[in-house]
Amino acid sequence: MTSTDSHQPDAAPTRRAQVPDKVSLEGLEQRWGQRWSEQGTYAFDRTRPREDVFSIDTPPPTVSGSLHIGHVFSYTHTDVVARFQRMRGREVFYPMGWDDNGLPTERRVQNYYGVRCDPSLPYVENFEPPFTGGVTETGKAIKPADQVPISRRNFIELCERLTAEDEQQFEALWRHLGLSVDWSQTYQTIGPRAQKVAQVAFLRNLARGEAYQADAPGLWDVTFQTAVAQAELEARDYPGHFHELAFHKPDGGHVVIETTRPELLPACVALIAHPDDERYQPLFGTTVTTPVFGVEVPVLAHPDAEMDKGSGIAMCCTFGDLTDVTWWRELDLPTRSVVGRDGRLLAETPEWITSETGRTAYAELAGKTTFSARAAVVDALRASGDLLADPKPTQRKANFYEKGDKPLEIVTSRQWYIRNGGREAPGRNLRGELLARGEELQFHPDFMRVRYANWVNGLNGDWLISRQRFFGVPIPLWYRLDADGEPDYDDPIQPTEDELPIDPSSQAPAGYTEDQRGVPGGFIGDADIMDTWATSSLTPQIVSGWLDDEDLFSRLFPFDVRPQGQDIIRTWLFSTVLRSHLEHGSLPWAHAAISGWILDPDRKKMSKSKGNVITPMDLLEQHSSDAVRYWAASARLGTDAAFDPQQPTQMKIGRRLAIKVLNASKFALSFGGDEPVSLDPAAVAEPIDKAVLAALADVVDEATEALEGYDHTRALEVTETFFWTLCDDYLELVKDRAYGRDGSGIAPAAVASARATLGIALDVVLRLLAPVLPFATEEVWSWWREGSIHRAPWPTSAPLREAAGDGDPALLSAAGAALAALRKVKSEAKVSQKTRFADAVVHAPEADVALLPAVLDDLRAVSGVDGELTFVAGAEHRAEGELVLES
Repeated sequence: MTSTDSHQPDAAPTRRAQVPDKVSLEGLEQRWGQRWSEQGTYAFDRTRPREDVFSIDTPPPTVSGSLHIGHVFSYTHTDVVARFQRMRGREVFYPMGWDDNGLPTERRVQNYYGVRCDPSLPYVENFEPPFTGGVTETGKAIKPADQVPISRRNFIELCERLTAEDEQQFEALWRHLGLSVDWSQTYQTIGPRAQKVAQVAFLRNLARGEAYQADAPGLWDVTFQTAVAQAELEARDYPGHFHELAFHKPDGGHVVIETTRPELLPACVALIAHPDDERYQPLFGTTVTTPVFGVEVPVLAHPDAEMDKGSGIAMCCTFGDLTDVTWWRELDLPTRSVVGRDGRLLAETPEWITSETGRTAYAELAGKTTFSARAAVVDALRASGDLLADPKPTQRKANFYEKGDKPLEIVTSRQWYIRNGGREAPGRNLRGELLARGEELQFHPDFMRVRYANWVNGLNGDWLISRQRFFGVPIPLWYRLDADGEPDYDDPIQPTEDELPIDPSSQAPAGYTEDQRGVPGGFIGDADIMDTWATSSLTPQIVSGWLDDEDLFSRLFPFDVRPQGQDIIRTWLFSTVLRSHLEHGSLPWAHAAISGWILDPDRKKMSKSKGNVITPMDLLEQHSSDAVRYWAASARLGTDAAFDPQQPTQMKIGRRLAIKVLNASKFALSFGGDEPVSLDPAAVAEPIDKAVLAALADVVDEATEALEGYDHTRALEVTETFFWTLCDDYLELVKDRAYGRDGSGIAPAAVASARATLGIALDVVLRLLAPVLPFATEEVWSWWREGSIHRAPWPTSAPLREAAGDGDPALLSAAGAALAALRKVKSEAKVSQKTRFADAVVHAPEADVALLPAVLDDLRAVSGVDGELTFVAGAEHRAEGELVLES
């Protein structure tokens, strides 16, 4: 069945049910997955107008290893929405991307193949890596010392090779899970289309003054040798020591400061205290001399200084932390950096250290790591008498790159930025504009909105987008070299948009030849790549044909929804809003559906970095994909869910539900013999049958409203509750009538009423469950209906209410309670439910007593009451009666 069949009418013809002798969940994923693929069940019809389209900006999972149970959790939420909207008559654009650029891929390639990138090396044709699979020839894990240096181009080729293999595994798992993705709509964040979109957007940002280059202090990871953006930070506890140091005053006295980073003493540019601190007010405007290095620095006031921390006065170094950057900028202090990009102190003695003793002291530090330099400075302070007490152990908060294991340094370097409201943008209130976009966007759940606002309000700098890595989208610029071979960064050479994508490290700009690269009067290419978020922030543009398919773009953009995790509101959601606002003057989508986290049994977030993730394929095969989807759909958006693989209770419940769908449907479809299954609403005549359809109409309305509000959990709850009532109560009540055996004395009209009600109810309930249980419902649908249930229309309540007429849903619950009471009598007597009553009395609330006569015959039949069945008003439902026991 193709996408053009989406308007299948409710009264589509049925046929005689062809039910297999044995039903099972096993094998449904492979059978139906293949059928959906062959028939193009989820193919997107791009001829439909925008108002008929529901477009999803699907998260591209990071292709650097394997998917985990958290991915299954959140992507199932999205798939439920996609399937619901498709059945509502919308043409669903549901693509899949692969986020395969950036540091995670590089690290995986290094560890998998035993290589590392050295851009100075030449390219080797047909290069084969020394290892495969992360182990050496002897089966041992690859260590950094085992890694072979290779050229940048060879390294990128290996990145592309490994990500292609990972993508195949990811797609296989997504298909097994039953994601209704159109697999012809895929992209890679490192692919040519993504590179062109990212480079065009960057050049347009540059042309509008929204992108700029600056030589400024920034966070730097010494391990990965790359700049780090604010959104990538993690504050972690880090062990250290407080050191009491004496700075010397001109009168011979001293000022005491406490610091955890004495190795930055040669980078000190000022001492700073709070302007209201009476202890230091006499010192403001004077100078003191640094211990050991003898550099004169001013004593200044700033409101960010903390009077109650340590001695209340701090040394400002360039740069120890972000507070130092603030003081340096706002107090116009000099730059005296001593830590290089490699995390070591500079080899050359700084020019500002002029005393012989100071220069001798620095010579002992030159080239040392910050850790070794710290120990050397402490020894020098102790020798000079300027260390006033033994260092005191402490735990301090330090900034880490989220993927790193060493504290970040703040290093001055030339980097590219995009304005994001963190600093005042010339001529506009960009922060205010982005906060307004956040108010315009519909968050699900709504309380996630505040996380966006808090992030925007807390920004303290523009978005650093350049990275000193290899596998990613290159910054599309070159720089002219002057007669001395120095680059002119202020006037970069830009390609035209029709030349993109380009790699300036391997392509020469127009008007130049490759032999002019790196020589005076020639050029150099920008060596950096873009932050992975600088590409991922453009996923709506990448997948919708922006720049090269205006027709498709007009049918998709702005998208309807962005589903994503709560932890990347500050990165992916915000950056996508920013890029769309700057480029299109609009939101990129109308809704943001935010999933919660999966927690381990200790209530800790599952993540690859923590090593507590669970790969999902075993769970899918053990419990079935429908069961795992049920577990995921049982958690609301924005709600964290704990998962214990040893006690997967919800998955077991989901498997039981899916099996019940198969078995109950087989039973319900068995009554009509050779006749087509009846869906004739005119045949529904009995009060209990009308009650079922009236109750079902309420379920349809509630489930539909819930799904329209992105509350898939509520929709599942009401549908599942009704389904079990249908199976446990109604199906039992009417089965004798539905069989309509010869000689039973049951009127043909009553038989037809039961059969039509069962057919209609099954038809509707299957469609209500289809977004969550796509395999079991498709299997049942195939027994008696044409086409795919996933292209059938979503049920509406109006036909049900028309068929129900004056049916009262209260009758269904009253009959169910009476049936349960009669069953309880037999259970307490420890006899078979087939045991008959001579006579029976049901005690029930007065309102139920008035309803129950309408279902008397069905109750007598299912409960086996040979004589009188009477109803008596009482406080609660209970039954009594004489059982006919065989001798």
